[in-house]
Amino acid sequence: MSGGVCDSGVLTPVDEAIRHLLDQAPPPPPVQRVLLDQALARVLASDVLCPMNLPAWDNSAMDGYAVRAADLPAGGGYLALAGRIAAGDGPGEPLQAGQAVRIFTGAPLPPGADTVVPQESCRVDDGRIWLPAANRGDHVREEGEELRRGDRLLGAGTRLRAQELGLLAGAGIARVEIFRPLQVGLLSSGDELREPGEPLAPGQIYNSNRHSLAALLRGWGFEVHDLGVMPDQLLASQQALRLAAAECDVLITSGGVSVGEEDHLKRAIEALGRIDLWRLAIQPGKPLAFGDVEGKPWIGLPGNPSAALITALIVLRPFLFRAQGMSDVLPVPLQVPAGFDWLKRNRRRQYLRARLVPGADGHLCVELHPQQSSAMLTAACWADGLAVVEREAQVHKHDQVMYLPFASLMH
Repeated sequence: MSGGVCDSGVLTPVDEAIRHLLDQAPPPPPVQRVLLDQALARVLASDVLCPMNLPAWDNSAMDGYAVRAADLPAGGGYLALAGRIAAGDGPGEPLQAGQAVRIFTGAPLPPGADTVVPQESCRVDDGRIWLPAANRGDHVREEGEELRRGDRLLGAGTRLRAQELGLLAGAGIARVEIFRPLQVGLLSSGDELREPGEPLAPGQIYNSNRHSLAALLRGWGFEVHDLGVMPDQLLASQQALRLAAAECDVLITSGGVSVGEEDHLKRAIEALGRIDLWRLAIQPGKPLAFGDVEGKPWIGLPGNPSAALITALIVLRPFLFRAQGMSDVLPVPLQVPAGFDWLKRNRRRQYLRARLVPGADGHLCVELHPQQSSAMLTAACWADGLAVVEREAQVHKHDQVMYLPFASLMH
């Protein structure tokens, strides 16, 4: 290859590359209307307005007694017990002056009541109830306190988790408009790759990227088209890519984007589309590429397993989430003290496999795995996140470092 972006020798900074990919993200997929039990991890295609007040009526936040606060003297006093209201009951008769009603959590307040006194603060004597003084509104969930009818319940671009589904259900909403799941074509590149369970000839390795990347993509909620391994042949690579572009919204490949003479993938991509970003200032994962194949976005991940995993988490994830229609796609790092010294300056930003452990002072700090090879996944299995060391930076023990938990990257 000559004269193109692949020959520039320039390493693109990670943040610049992510911005570029987000700017190039395609429009989200078509809209579907689905039941809530089909909506987990899906992305809302439109705003959802609240169809009712939440709560729908004043109700009790405690098991206790519903009263009018003005009926209770400063030192407490007795009121007549005038009934009982459980969750699921109607509000009953209006509360009269000098009365209290036994009430349970979630039950509607009777008309006239403005306060709930917890049962543990009260005592019953001969059909009367003694209650301490209370402030108006104590332990009452007021109508519309959470949301009013017509308020925005959830915004377009929200990825639905368990709590969002619960909120929608609590508002009586049974169906939502979501974007169809992104169809992602996954291909591996390399004649040396074999599947687990197959015998290995000299020079061959098992295809770990196919399984780790497919698991990531499915965990993110995408539909994965596992299209297998492309042979290291130009025409065969073109044919596989052309088929993937016809079936999928986005194409992901692993391997074949370094500088080896047997890496035909770059030439196949340029024959069918373009490459407009190649090689990042990231470690591990420098040989990452971005472009398109017959109009479909393509991201070429490195072949080394740890590099493929980390570039997928850091660069691929926000791009795919934006292509899925999500609004907020970038993870928020934690700032945590380093429990290590890292004195090796590097012209690439480093993502080190790490985990949080209690330090000598009892506070959490970041501990590194001793093996940071781009080819090995053992450190990633040991780790629960990534410590970030900026370009040309050094880290001394107790310095604050950015930390990205796997829990926020893999879901």
